[in-house]
Amino acid sequence: MRFMIPYDMMETLRNTNQWLGASAKTLGAYPAFAALPNPALTWLAAWGEVTERTFERMVTKPGWGIKSMTCEDGKDHVVQKTHVLERPFGDLLHFEVLGRAPRPRKVLLVAPMSGHYATLLRSTVISLLPDCEVYVTDWHNARDIPVSAGKFDVEDYTLYLVDFMKHLGPDVHVIAICQPAPLALAATAYLAEEDPKAQPSSLTLIGGPIDPNAAPTEVTDFGRTVTMGMLEETMIQRVGFKYKGVGRLVYPGLLQLASFMSMNAERHTNAFVNQITNVARGEASDFDKHNSFYDEYLAVMDMPAEFYLSTVERVFKEAEIAANAFSVNGKPVDIGKITNVAVKTVEGAKDDISAPGQCVAALDLLTGLPDDKKASHVEPEAGHYGIFAGKSWRNNIRPLVLDFIDANSRKKPRKAANRNAA
Repeated sequence: MRFMIPYDMMETLRNTNQWLGASAKTLGAYPAFAALPNPALTWLAAWGEVTERTFERMVTKPGWGIKSMTCEDGKDHVVQKTHVLERPFGDLLHFEVLGRAPRPRKVLLVAPMSGHYATLLRSTVISLLPDCEVYVTDWHNARDIPVSAGKFDVEDYTLYLVDFMKHLGPDVHVIAICQPAPLALAATAYLAEEDPKAQPSSLTLIGGPIDPNAAPTEVTDFGRTVTMGMLEETMIQRVGFKYKGVGRLVYPGLLQLASFMSMNAERHTNAFVNQITNVARGEASDFDKHNSFYDEYLAVMDMPAEFYLSTVERVFKEAEIAANAFSVNGKPVDIGKITNVAVKTVEGAKDDISAPGQCVAALDLLTGLPDDKKASHVEPEAGHYGIFAGKSWRNNIRPLVLDFIDANSRKKPRKAANRNAA
């Protein structure tokens, strides 16, 4: 119970700031004040508008916003999001384009469970929809999962991926983005021994910490300098009474967000000051660059405590994946058992979270895989976000990934849509 107090205090502070923003926005727009124009009141209303939106977004799960897409027939087709598999800690989603023949390329996007929702991959999904049947892992906010659902650590995450791959069949192509890359590799190796026929056709690992020690960053340095006891004492809290997961131990999203923001505090401060100025001048809009980015960036989810702690300990501190010493339910997972799943790594030369060298380390672990089944790419100007979204992904990385999928497909794709389409 002692950890519920700080959890509820954080939520209280967030709620109070949202209320202060709404109050300032309303006060600054009070009709009677229009008779005595004052720049201070205009700025107050602008500050209130930005503040209310900022703190409201922190507890709001963003929508996917993918309503339709234009197909080769020149018509707009409805995109329907369906839950293919539903599990306590995450679902398997399918983005089905109605009225369009199924695409032979079947892609499973493995989204990170690292503080943000799977909607962080929205632009990645949109860019793949013209050419692929797209499936996504949609992880749930731990604060909404009752304690009765049990634990969820890195082994459970791996077994979820195993189940998803089995359900989609051997013709699926898995693309694991950032944090889940090591566990997607482990899940594939698990299948190589337990159910070889259920292995995916290919595995693309994008910016993941396969070997965190290969190229240290601030993230890896943090993992080495703090003890597990320190992390458990300072980062882990119990969900308060407001949510269904009351009493569950979590790494709170609001605490994670504070860490994210502190890494680039000056840049974020300048962005919000500039946005307040733009609102005061009437130059901002609901979907301007600032709101489009921060509506997603500020939306954070609680992470199960056991998943966070086991990730730090086993993936970063002990480097079990890099040492090929990972196990699931007491059974060793040998990455060298992967012999016929093509594997490609993608890294960004300017990635300051998972630096170049960390992800490509996967290829050295694949001792049983022929060299012609291995590939790697380093995108020269891309940072961490750019390797799966934005111009670098659309123009350079995405076409390479689709070519890799085609080269290792059991089904030959039909004539593809324009691969440089956004």
